[in-house]
Formats: sequence, structure tokens, C-alpha cells
Amino acid sequence: MASLLSMQSFTSLRKSGSVTLIHLTSALGIDKRNYSSKKGSSTEYLHQSVVPSMHYQKSLPRLPIPKLEDTVKRYLAAQRPLLDVDQFRTTEKLAKDFQNGVGKQLHEELVAQDKKNMHTSYISGPWFDMYLSARESVVLNFNPFMSFNPDPKTEYNDQLVRATNMVCSAVRFMKTLRAGLLEPEVFHLNPAKSDTDGFKRFIRWVPSSLSWYGAYMVNAYPLDMSQYFRLFNSTRIPKSGRDELFTDEKARHLLVMRKGNMYVFDIVDRDGNLVKPAEIQSHLNYILSDLTPAPAFPLGVLTSENRDVWAGLREKLTAAGNVEDLRIVDSALFCLSLDDESMRDHIQISHNMLHGDGCNRWYDKSFSIILTKDGQAAINFEHSWGDGVAVLRFQNEIFKDTTEQPLVHPGSAAAAVDSASAVRRLQFNLDRELENGIKKAKENFDSAVSKLTIDAMEFKKGGKEKLKKSKLSPDAIAQLAFQMGFLRQYGQTVATYESCSTAAFKHGRTETIRPATIHTERCSRAFVCQPGQHSVEQLQAMLSECSKYHGQLTKEAAMGQGFDRHLFALRYLAYSKNQALHSLYTDPAYVAINHNILSTSTLTSPAVNLGGFAPVVPDGFGVGYGVHDDWIGCNVSSYPARNVHEFLQCVYKSLEDIFTVLEGKPLG
Repeated sequence: MASLLSMQSFTSLRKSGSVTLIHLTSALGIDKRNYSSKKGSSTEYLHQSVVPSMHYQKSLPRLPIPKLEDTVKRYLAAQRPLLDVDQFRTTEKLAKDFQNGVGKQLHEELVAQDKKNMHTSYISGPWFDMYLSARESVVLNFNPFMSFNPDPKTEYNDQLVRATNMVCSAVRFMKTLRAGLLEPEVFHLNPAKSDTDGFKRFIRWVPSSLSWYGAYMVNAYPLDMSQYFRLFNSTRIPKSGRDELFTDEKARHLLVMRKGNMYVFDIVDRDGNLVKPAEIQSHLNYILSDLTPAPAFPLGVLTSENRDVWAGLREKLTAAGNVEDLRIVDSALFCLSLDDESMRDHIQISHNMLHGDGCNRWYDKSFSIILTKDGQAAINFEHSWGDGVAVLRFQNEIFKDTTEQPLVHPGSAAAAVDSASAVRRLQFNLDRELENGIKKAKENFDSAVSKLTIDAMEFKKGGKEKLKKSKLSPDAIAQLAFQMGFLRQYGQTVATYESCSTAAFKHGRTETIRPATIHTERCSRAFVCQPGQHSVEQLQAMLSECSKYHGQLTKEAAMGQGFDRHLFALRYLAYSKNQALHSLYTDPAYVAINHNILSTSTLTSPAVNLGGFAPVVPDGFGVGYGVHDDWIGCNVSSYPARNVHEFLQCVYKSLEDIFTVLEGKPLG
């Protein structure tokens, strides 16, 4: 199967999935999720949910396969603003031919296959395969980051104190999850009915096979939690052609990296309890005080290599007698990277948390917590195992727990334990070939990250509150500003990707929202190219039209009714049968719409300060953004083919124009 996904034309689509943070909040019209449980918790658990964590899993609805005619209709609607009349006519003809011929047969086969696999979704297998078959480096191409807000109590942002508290809270989360006591992930449309002790006490007695329907009756939507087990003790293992996911839930140790050195010590004792926080603090202090110099050949940089190159070098590492130490790295609960630098600003934080120096990271771990000298913290996660739903939940819980119930404090005495014998520094046997491989990996890493530029923008003249007063979708307006900004800068409308979670379904992954529409194109041209030719009322009406249509696209995507995943699955099926590809897939218009120049993902959470990722194509932008109550923030990356600073100026100007019109003033 590995060969199926080696084609270059898959690259863009594959990478576009690379920051799939949860978008269901806006799809279902919800701003907040409440996880807190009314029962008290011990130091071992974050909380003790009345409803078992996986109670809804069995009865989750299955991800629907859209009707083929709907997929084709949506595909053509998304193509319209990107093509001229002749190009569109050609694409329309190919799409209709596909719909009436080979597409119809493939669709029927996909439906039949889906009926035989009721335990999963039609996209799950192909999607795992796509990620694990990707041969590019996970750095920049796949792994995103989400940085934590600072602890409101500034003295708790000390590197040692914060690292200890985060490790302790992470173990508490893991134990809560594995004991089935973690509050299930549920979107409450009517929390007064569904997020109550009474409802929880009732629903826990409803059999698992029916529980989803009970929640649905009170307008609550349980989400798929099948990815959660990969959060801890998990690593992506490089293999030639296709990687593998490895999980060992028995392991009790933490992997800590500092100056490229790797250390391990137990954070869970033999009885499965959290090691005393004061002991964890003592061990981390020992590592932070260790005078061992940075290794000349830091092993971590190999995880930034091309996957086939890394697979070959890993085999050599195994042959050189490093099997046991590699297993220790792979099975660690997670990776904690302690950096010696302090951060100057948002931009440096983004670079450090997205890629760092390549030496003090193990990018293959399911997730890493990175902590800088001045206590800035972030999560960087490997993407093949999941879509950020579990990571975001984990981040929210860790932030809440460390800020509200920290287990160590500034001035806390570290335990009088022998950290020198409890902490082990891993030492690997390296031969000349491995040393050269590490040197080359570092050169490739430095070359790749040197091309990446990141810039950020904060628009303080309005946000969610003003937009909602104007009856506009905040997400739609942010997306419209990107369309206007790109048109202002480059004079065209291009393929745009916005990620949306389909976690409302069993083994759902993501669907694509296509924010570049005929409505955004018309509106952008009116604002950017013809500002004097339309009245304020006309411009307001265009904004409303964009908002309505974007809202419809978002709802469709969240309900599994986009076109991208369906077409992908049909294509994957054709490949798996060694069937020649229909010309729909070789059409330059299909290639272009999957070359996502604007790749966007939104995230707002009380725990998260900013998130970011690299562009998914060399001539693209990676746009992380959040629409807050009274401001809008963007964190955008680009390679040399695009000017990110100018793009953000154009987006800022677009937002200014939009808010001017909303105030009833004409454009100047």
C-alpha cells in the first residue's frame, strides 16, 4: 500500500490535513465546553466523572459517505471562483463524466466496503495510511504547535516549578483517562439540560450501545475519543515505505531532553501512582543543573529527517546495539524538552515551539511539552495518530490543573532523594556512518528552517462581539479577510483550506471547509478593486451573504458532508485496485485546488496563547488565527516565495475596511 501514496500530487492534500484543530465549536454554534465534574478528586485524578470516559463510544453515529452527486456539486462550487469560464467548462465536463461512469462504480464499492466495516469510518484507514506513508520530514510538513498562556501567577512560570507541575498534571490526566474517570468529550448545545448532575446520573445507566441517543435527545453531541489512547507512551517509528505507530502502556518513565542530551526517570511508581511531586522536582532540578556538554552528535535531529533516510539510520542504530535505549525513548509517557533560551517575543516562541534547533526534540513522540528558560510552554505533536482533539483537551486540562491546583510552589523544597541514581542519561553507540547521518540531518534541518518566516498580527478594533451584533459569523469574516488580503497583495483568488473536525462521528477525522467561494470573490473584488462603486448597504449585504454561505459550508463539513474526503477515498480505492485514475484527478484544476496556498486553522481556548504551523506548499501561507471577543489574532508562516509581512498588512487593512462598513461608514 505504501507505493499508492508516493505520488507527488498527494503531497499537498496530505499536508493540508496537518493542522486539524477542532472546528466543531463554530459548526455547532458553541463557544465553551465544560469538563469539570462535581465529584471531588484526589491527587491521583484530575476529577472523577460520573459518566465513564468511553461510555458513548459504542453508540456514536457512523461517518456518512456523501451522495456522489452532492460531492460533485460541492466540488464544482468550490472550483468556480478559481477558474475562468473555459477552464470551468472542462472541469465540469470531467466531473460529470466521473459521476456517471467510473466514479459511480467506485462510490458503490466504497459504500459496500463501508457496510462491511461497521466498527470504523470509511476515511480512518486511508487517512492513517496517508500520514504514515508520507516520506517528508514531520518537521514543518506535519507537526504543529500550540503554546500555553503563561500562568496568571507569574512566580509559577519559573522553568523548574512549571515543568514539575505540568509533568504531575500530565500523569493525573493519564491516570484519569485510563481509569475511565475522565469526563467524556461532549458538546452541549443546551448545557442547562445536558451538563447537569441529574442528567449524568441518568445517562450512566443507559447502556453504552444506546447512550449517544440519550445525549442527542437533550441536544448534546458526544465526540469520538478513539484517538486518546495514543496520547501517552506512543511514538511514530520510521520504517521504509510506511511508518508504524507504537504504544506501550506499561512503561512508567518520562523522557527529558536538555542541550540535546536525553534523560529518563520514572514518574509513575510500581503501584501505578504518581511519584511524589517533590521527587519529580528534584530529578528535573538535577537535569537542569547537569554540566554534561551538548553532544557532538545529537540523536534527536534524526527525527527531523526524511522518513526513509531516518528508517535506514534507525536500522543501523539497532545493529550498533541501541535496541534497548531506543525502546526506552519510544515507550516513554511523553517527551519534556527543557530549553536553555529565554524568549524575546511571539515570533521567537513560534519558531522555537514549531521547530527549535532540531537537537533538543524527539519529533516522533505523540506529543512533547517544551519549556523555555523563562517558563514559556507549548505542545508540539506528531500528527499521524490524531487530529488535535485529544491534544487540545489535554492542553486545556493541564493548564486548568497547573494553574488552579499546582502540586509544587515557588520556594518548595525539592525532596532529599538521590536523583543521581534515579535519573539515567541515555548514551548511544554511534559509528562513523551514524555520525555522518546525524551531521547531514542537522544540515538539512538548518537549511529547511532557515527558509521559514513567521509574523503575527493583532487587530484590536473589533472581534467576536461586534460581529455577532451584526449577525455575522466571526469565522466567516476572518476567512473573508484572508481572501481580501490575498487579492489585495497578489490580485487573485487561490485554493484555500480550512480544517474542520468530524469527531461527532465514530472514528471521524477531518473534513475540509473551502472558504474561497463565489461570494467571497465578489465581496473581495467590491472592497479591494471597486470600493467607490458600491453603497455601504450593498457592501453590508455582501458581507452577510459571505457569512451565511460560510456557515452552511462549516455545518456541512462538520456533518461529514464536504467533498474532499469523499473524492480522496474514491481515489484511494482506485489506487488500491491498481485502476487507472479517471481524468478528473489529473485535471490541472483538481491538482490546483489541492495545492492549498492558503492553509488555515482556527483555535481559541483559555489555555492557548497561540498556535502555528508551516505552509503546506512552497508558495503558500500557514495561517493560524483566533477570533476573540474584541480582537482578532493571526500567526502566519511563509517561505521565500511569499511575503508574509505584506500579507498581514493586507489582512489588517481588509479587517479595517470590513469594520468600517459595519459601522455604516463608506470606504475612504
